[in-house]
Amino acid sequence: MPRLAPAEPHGLDPIRRLTFGTARRMYGRELEPTRVIAHHRPLLAGLGALSLADERFSHSVPDHLKHLARLRAAQVIGCSWCLDFGSYLAQRAGASETQLRELATWRDSPHFDAVERLVLEYTEAMTRTPVEVSDELFARLRERFDERQIVELTMTVALENLYSRFSWSLGIEGEGFSEGMYCVRPEGDREATLA
Repeated sequence: MPRLAPAEPHGLDPIRRLTFGTARRMYGRELEPTRVIAHHRPLLAGLGALSLADERFSHSVPDHLKHLARLRAAQVIGCSWCLDFGSYLAQRAGASETQLRELATWRDSPHFDAVERLVLEYTEAMTRTPVEVSDELFARLRERFDERQIVELTMTVALENLYSRFSWSLGIEGEGFSEGMYCVRPEGDREATLA
C-alpha cells in the first residue's frame, strides 16, 4: 500500500485523464506511481513528457540495452515496483530469463556480451551513491557510443533512478506486471522467484 493514496481525476481534469488513459492503452491499466504523482499536475505533465520522449522517441540505443540498464538501476536501488514493471517490459522486449536471473552477477555471467557489460557498468557507476563515473569508463563509452547515444543512455539511467527512488520512498510496491514470468529481485536477494 503506497504511503500516499492515488489521486483521481475529477471534473475537467485533462492532464490526469490523458495520462491515465495513455497508461491504460499502453499497459492495460493505470500505473500506481503515475496515480501518486498525479497529486501534482505540473510535475505529472513534465515527467510524462520526459518519459514519453525517452520511451517513444529515443531509439538510438537498442531497447534491450536500455531495459537492462533500467532493471539494473532498479535492482541496485531496490524498488519493487520498478523491478516488477521492468521485468515485464524487458521480457516483452525479448530479454532472456537467464539474463534477468543473472543480472546481479553480470560480471561473472557468460550471458552478457561486451556492450551489455559496458552499459551495466555505467549504470552501476551512475546509480551508486556517490556517483563514480570515471574518465576511463566514459572513454570506453565514447569508443562504443556516439554523443546522441550517450545522452540517451545517461537519461534512461537517470530517469530510472528518479522513478525507483520516488516509488521506493513512497512505498509503491509491485502490481503483478511480471506475474507468471521471472521477476528480478533487489540486489542482495539472490533467490529466484516466479512472481
